Amino acid sequence: MPVVPQVDIFIPCFVDQLYPHTALNMVKVLEKLGCQVHYNPAQTCCGQPAYNAGYKRESRDIATKFLADFPTPPATAEARYVVSPSASCVGMVRNSYAHLFAGSPELPHCQGVQRRTYELTEFLADVLNVSVIPGAALAGSYTYHDSCSALRECGIREAPRRLLDGVAGLSRLEMAETTTCCGFGGTFAVKFEAISVAMAQQKVEHALATGADYIVSTDVSCLMHLEAYIRREKLAIKTMHIADVLASGW
Repeated sequence: MPVVPQVDIFIPCFVDQLYPHTALNMVKVLEKLGCQVHYNPAQTCCGQPAYNAGYKRESRDIATKFLADFPTPPATAEARYVVSPSASCVGMVRNSYAHLFAGSPELPHCQGVQRRTYELTEFLADVLNVSVIPGAALAGSYTYHDSCSALRECGIREAPRRLLDGVAGLSRLEMAETTTCCGFGGTFAVKFEAISVAMAQQKVEHALATGADYIVSTDVSCLMHLEAYIRREKLAIKTMHIADVLASGW
């Protein structure tokens, strides 16, 4: 019998509170590909907001709970993955947890969780070896925004584009400076509002110049920031998380 991939999903704060449909669409895609999806309702946050704001002790408390919420299975058990629709949170777990738990008794467990934690698109591409979601269809064109966390913390670039290029009816139009930050940056958008808005404006203008219908990314935090600028200026372009695109048409 074929092995059924066991997936524990981690739903970040932004997705849980503002974009729950994105979480449901991720589950829809994973189940379509034969995964058995598990959700621990006790999960909360990865600790990134506190960590980025300099509250290391508080963020370590939250990270400790994260590790408890996703216990490492016994060595004799089948592989079990932690998958999230947010490269930002995955980058936090994969990189910053090493600093939070350095030299601590929790480090071995932390490393086990780090090894099996994936952003959605890299899990689809690198673990499941999938490049096309059967039935995925969306009419129009898209331009892709490389989030800082996806590109710089997780090394994700080709997998999202390959998956999106496999969506029937959808064509890609690359924008200028696609790897430049959108200006969100968590608390950066609060502390440096004017700079943050100017960066969003630049990103949206690059997207509009392509003539694309959609801006697509792996991170709802970036998309939320860009969508706010788009709505304020009443611009003719939409934002979509990649999970919502891959779940379209079926």
